[in-house]
Amino acid sequence: MKTYENGQTEPELVVQDEAERSWMKRLGPGLITGAADDDPSGIATYTQAGAQFGFGLLWTMLLTYPLMVAIQSVSARLGRVTGRGLATNLRRHYPAPILYAAVIVLLLANTINIAADLAAMGAATTLVLGGPVQLYVVLLGTASLLLQVFVTYGRYARILKWLTLALFAYVWPWPLSSRSTGKR
Repeated sequence: MKTYENGQTEPELVVQDEAERSWMKRLGPGLITGAADDDPSGIATYTQAGAQFGFGLLWTMLLTYPLMVAIQSVSARLGRVTGRGLATNLRRHYPAPILYAAVIVLLLANTINIAADLAAMGAATTLVLGGPVQLYVVLLGTASLLLQVFVTYGRYARILKWLTLALFAYVWPWPLSSRSTGKR
């Protein structure tokens, strides 16, 4: 068992059952969280930017990727070392107005992001099935809300783990589009 400077200990993973050792069972919140970053609004934005600029903006990866890794690493380490989330750490080390401002900004950003995700999902459904985007936005939003409220966490997590396999669909557009245009 590993012990940190603040006295916290890390429990060792003990797997007694062979079925639990399967790789799919060991995949947990990290897989779902990583896949969640590929949200519908992001995919729509990446697709539009790729169609408009091609590889012209690829150089920005040299700046943005290291910054993204640094933020993710600092956030993960902060949570790991303190055992607390960002809001709790803000509350413990900064005045209340800073905490409230951060929570309000986060709430606003998440609300806008969910709205953009639902709009992108509605637009994608319209491309496949036809019909009004607004209807699909309401149906998909309601279905998502009902799943989160009425499906147990364990079952919902298993469903989300299997849905991450949909990320392999990213591979197919490249060879299909290059064949249809004759370009590589």
